[in-house]
Amino acid sequence: MNVLVMAKAPVPGRVKTRLCPPCTPEQAASVAAAALADTLAAVGTGTLVLSGRYDAPAGWGVVPQRGDGLGERLRHAFVDAGTTSLLVGMDTPQVTSALLDEAAATLRTDGVDAVLGPAADGGWWTLGLRDPYHADVLVDVPMSTDRTGELTLAALLHRELRVVVLPTLRDVDTADDAHAVARECAAGSAFARAVAAHVPTGVRA
Repeated sequence: MNVLVMAKAPVPGRVKTRLCPPCTPEQAASVAAAALADTLAAVGTGTLVLSGRYDAPAGWGVVPQRGDGLGERLRHAFVDAGTTSLLVGMDTPQVTSALLDEAAATLRTDGVDAVLGPAADGGWWTLGLRDPYHADVLVDVPMSTDRTGELTLAALLHRELRVVVLPTLRDVDTADDAHAVARECAAGSAFARAVAAHVPTGVRA
C-alpha cells in the first residue's frame, strides 16, 4: 500500500491564506509547516507529492505536483504512483496512524474499490483507490467547494465502484478551525503548539 501526501511547501503568502487575518502570512506558514510535520509523522513513510521545495524527513520519497488544476494534479499523483494508493492532504493534522491503518486495511478488503474520507467543510481529507486509473474522475470534479466530497463520491459510484466512506474529519481553513483541530491533536502535536503560539483566540477571519 502506497501512501501519498499532497502538500504545498509552507511558504508565507502561499499557504493557509484564510488564516490571514488574524494571522500574518509568516504565522500562517508556521501553522502550515506544523500541520505538514504532524501529517508526515502520522503516515510514517510514503511519497510526498509536493508543490514547491521542502526537506522531507528521511525515508520519504518526493515527487513534484504536475497539472493545471487540483483535480488534474490529484489524478497525476495516483497515476504516477501506479499502484493501489491512499492519498491524504496536509489540512487534517489530527489524523492518527490508527485511522490511516484502518483506511488502508479497508482498501485492501476484497470487493472494495475505493475509500473516501469526507471533510466537515464538504470536501474530503483522504481518497484511496485500488486502481489508480480511477483517479481520472477527479479531473471533472469541482475542487475546493462545499460539494467536492459529495461530487467525488458520485463520480466514483458512477463508475460502479464499491466505495467505503470513512469517518469525517474537520480540516483547517479558518482560525476557528485551527483551534478546534488543535484540541483534537495528540499530546506533543507540533500543530497544537503552533496554533497556541501563532493563532489569536476570539478573532474571526
